[in-house]
Amino acid sequence: MREKTELFQINGQYMLTPDAGVSIGYEDLDHSASGRDEAGFMHRQVARYKVPYWEFSYASLTEEERQYMESLFLDEPTFVFTHPGRLSTDTPEQTTCYRSKYAISWRNARTGLWNGYGFRIIAC
Repeated sequence: MREKTELFQINGQYMLTPDAGVSIGYEDLDHSASGRDEAGFMHRQVARYKVPYWEFSYASLTEEERQYMESLFLDEPTFVFTHPGRLSTDTPEQTTCYRSKYAISWRNARTGLWNGYGFRIIAC
């Protein structure tokens, strides 16, 4: 099984080290009252600024690795995500999050190999 990383944890359990870099982004959440008027001008009311998300990808996994990663989430609606801090990556932060955009492909059913495993973790 591949190594685990102390940088990222789900409910205190270490995640497996991803194959590639982790993408981190921030998205503003607009209030439902936001929208364009009849003249086409945007009237924006932001509910929250800079809501963070993290995108993880794994090129290939064994069946054992896939089961371990899936056991971290257990179909709970939210979880505590520990990650490097936004201002100082040396200082871990904890954020209540949920998982979205989950995908995986079964590369070889006979040998139990998987590929294209990816998901997004989004702050609540």
